[in-house]
Amino acid sequence: MASRRFSKGITSLVLLSSLASPSFAGGLERGGYNIDQLFDTSPFSFQSGVTYVTPQRRLKDVRDTDTSTSPGGGDLNSRPNTADDTSNYTIPYIGFKAGFGDAIDCLVDYSEPFGGHTDPGLNWAGANNNIETEIKTRNYGGTCSYRFDVGPGQLRFIGGAFYQEVEGFKERLVSTLPLLLGAGNGIGRLDLEDSGWGWRAGLAYEIPEYAMRASLVYNSRVKYDNLTGTVDLRQVPVVPLFGGQITDVFGSAEAPDSLELKLQSGIAPDWLAFGSVKWTNWSVLQSVPFCPKSTKGLVACTSGGATELTSLDLLYQDGWTITGGVGHKFNEQWAGAVSLTWDRGTSQGYGAQTDSWTLGLGAAFTPTEHIEWRVAGAVGVLTSGSSGVVTQNGVTFGDDVSYSFGNDLVAALSTSLKVKF
Repeated sequence: MASRRFSKGITSLVLLSSLASPSFAGGLERGGYNIDQLFDTSPFSFQSGVTYVTPQRRLKDVRDTDTSTSPGGGDLNSRPNTADDTSNYTIPYIGFKAGFGDAIDCLVDYSEPFGGHTDPGLNWAGANNNIETEIKTRNYGGTCSYRFDVGPGQLRFIGGAFYQEVEGFKERLVSTLPLLLGAGNGIGRLDLEDSGWGWRAGLAYEIPEYAMRASLVYNSRVKYDNLTGTVDLRQVPVVPLFGGQITDVFGSAEAPDSLELKLQSGIAPDWLAFGSVKWTNWSVLQSVPFCPKSTKGLVACTSGGATELTSLDLLYQDGWTITGGVGHKFNEQWAGAVSLTWDRGTSQGYGAQTDSWTLGLGAAFTPTEHIEWRVAGAVGVLTSGSSGVVTQNGVTFGDDVSYSFGNDLVAALSTSLKVKF
């Protein structure tokens, strides 16, 4: 029968394993929401960590399917028909957990749950679709729990709130005419920013004697009702109405809500099995239209509408992420874990976010009872697919460029340090 040795050193591997398997998840997923530090058994703990991810998505068979001069960019089929689409990125995390008495625990943390960065550049046949796009979020959270005895273990109620900031930009080739006329480089740029609030609620049941824990946590949507920014067409003076100037724009979007079930249990002395299933409502992000601020309150800003100046087209479906693994405590100082993660891609014939499979390995070193250092790595496969024309609600997307992609690699490294007192 398993013993209490599970609860010291082994249980922390569940968080470690999640750091070991940061797959190139669907949508704008990066670090996601993670409140595992709330379950730390120490009265107080401080944790800081970072994950470095290197996705290697390469686009091929690229064809410019909108060769009109403006706003299609012109005929770009003489440019390279391949491009490296993805960029490397880091995911930081800082958290402080405090326990109050025998029943209340609270966690305050900083994370960057969502983001994306594609940078195929100007010299490819799809530059009229994308030169560079980047989205960043900053999340400041506060979460508390109340636990009490139920049967052989403890039931925990979880609740909290978080404040989230988003900013980003997109550049694409709007027209080749300015280059021919010596009147600019033809590149247009969208900048955007906003902030909003969200909340979380959940339940957990724990039996520390067997390192058993089951948790179910819901994270709400974050409404970006006041997305504001600019469309810079100073390098594209040939575009009617807004060419040659910067135009203030507005729009609205939502960061998705999610529901995650996590399970862990000791299966033998010094052995732990764990798993999780997460649903993320990425389908709330379809096409995000941006309209001139001068039209706000006069005409609705809708995708494909009369006042739409530009848009951020995502067309996502809901995401599912399933992880399973085992952890083993080798001695009082060293423990390790291995995990396998499958993530359902969010692209539906438009974009390059297909299913991914990721194998993660991690280790935890505890030189003293107050310090824990973790290091992890992962390697995975981004599965193949293609992108082209998609029609949604009577609006056509993807008619500017088509491409395909094979099975590509993704790799990641992460490290974190926890101080407990």
